[in-house]
Amino acid sequence: MSGWRERLRAVFTVEPVIFFYMTSTFIMTPASQQLIITKVCNELYASRNICNNPEHHKEDEDIQRQSSYVLLMYAGTLSLVSIPPAILLGSWSDRAGRKFGMVLPSLLSLVGGGVFIAMTLVESASAYWSVAAAAVTGVSGGYVSVFLSCFSYLADVTDSNSRTRRMAVAEAMIFIGGMVGFLLSGVLLQRFGFVVAFGAFCACHILALLYISLWLRDPGQVSSRLPATPSEVDAGLGNTQLKASILSYVRLSFRAVFRDRPGQERLKLHFLILCTFLNNLIAVGDQSILLLFLMYEPREFTTEMYGVFNSTRMLLLGFSLMGLFPLMLRCIGEMTLAKMSALLRAASYVLLAFSMNTWMVFLVAVVGAPSGITQAVIRSLSSAVVDPNEQGAMFSFMASMEALCILVAATIFNGMYPLTLATFPGMAFIVMAGFSFIVTVFMQSCHALVFQVVLSLELMRRRPEGTIHFAGPFKAGPDLPSTVYEYLHSDWAAIVKPLEGKELF
Repeated sequence: MSGWRERLRAVFTVEPVIFFYMTSTFIMTPASQQLIITKVCNELYASRNICNNPEHHKEDEDIQRQSSYVLLMYAGTLSLVSIPPAILLGSWSDRAGRKFGMVLPSLLSLVGGGVFIAMTLVESASAYWSVAAAAVTGVSGGYVSVFLSCFSYLADVTDSNSRTRRMAVAEAMIFIGGMVGFLLSGVLLQRFGFVVAFGAFCACHILALLYISLWLRDPGQVSSRLPATPSEVDAGLGNTQLKASILSYVRLSFRAVFRDRPGQERLKLHFLILCTFLNNLIAVGDQSILLLFLMYEPREFTTEMYGVFNSTRMLLLGFSLMGLFPLMLRCIGEMTLAKMSALLRAASYVLLAFSMNTWMVFLVAVVGAPSGITQAVIRSLSSAVVDPNEQGAMFSFMASMEALCILVAATIFNGMYPLTLATFPGMAFIVMAGFSFIVTVFMQSCHALVFQVVLSLELMRRRPEGTIHFAGPFKAGPDLPSTVYEYLHSDWAAIVKPLEGKELF
């Protein structure tokens, strides 16, 4: 029995944690938005007959303006407050374990859910209490802490052969949880009201806490098994005990990202972090304006149709990561799949920008189904660059960049959409497609760095003097392994020629 349980523990690790957290997030998002709009309406008009039915006030400019202001404060507070705790928690978890970073956000989210339930029950409660709920949730690091802890956990318990697949499954839980949460929120709000919706939000966090406490095992203190690096000793961190100060943990997070690494590994990590930033900038911008765009003529989606489209889209994204991606990895390299995924994402946004009817919009979901592959590969590659005792620090920095995207994307796309509405409403999606193409370029740069290292090592093995001299493209077989040759054959000038005449030792 114990052997069977251990095998299950190896299969089911942090995936349910991400699923429960994202389900709760997508229940909370529409419920909190609608509650804030209702509260603002009550403050302006004090008429329950008007405010209880969104159809009666959806075009009221005063309500829209005031609600947008409160929602911006809510999102900004949740985003900015979560970044400092997450940066501290990442480095700390490298030494104290990963589970606390999963438990704390759920505990404080229960408090935040209680605030929203109280706002619902107390009719005189102001909409600004939602900002207080965001601050309480943000103190834990929010989803930033959950992501960094979960992906660091996977990096601890997986090897290089299985890491990308496990990261893809965990990434798929974001979309599957989002789909379930989005569908649940519509049903709960329409049939049962705010209290039940926020109760379901709290129930998801209770299930997450029970799973973490009763099933999940902490991989342990990674750094306690590793000797300190010389630079850590020079910095005064010591071999046996880390200075328990805030500045030490902040320094460790930034050091994991910016310290010198062999070859081009630091540059590669920076490219991957930039890709993460752009990917999340696109995702947040998409959700910020998509509903407005689809409801505008000539598409004229209803709220129900928007829900169907969003759920279909997330289901396809999750299926691609869990089903299609592992199959394609058997015959196509992960970097190639990541670049194909980014290009398909760009193509889907171009199609969305020019969509004129319902079938074109739903075709966007099909074309963009593999879009999640890029980020799964990025997380896997990033974890391979840093040392085992830097996983939490690196993922905390990366997750903080994701949180920062909330404000940056709102500024870019929410500002752009009204300006281009009269001329070309889909312009914002063209910009998103451009960002996705830039991700492809960065991924290609990472690919080139990888093969420069492989080529250098292979040539050093064959030429003891360590200097490269080229007369032309290599042939497979005696000169290079076929896997390296296949890549270099298509891009000789960009990859091989820059190494000519350089000392490799």
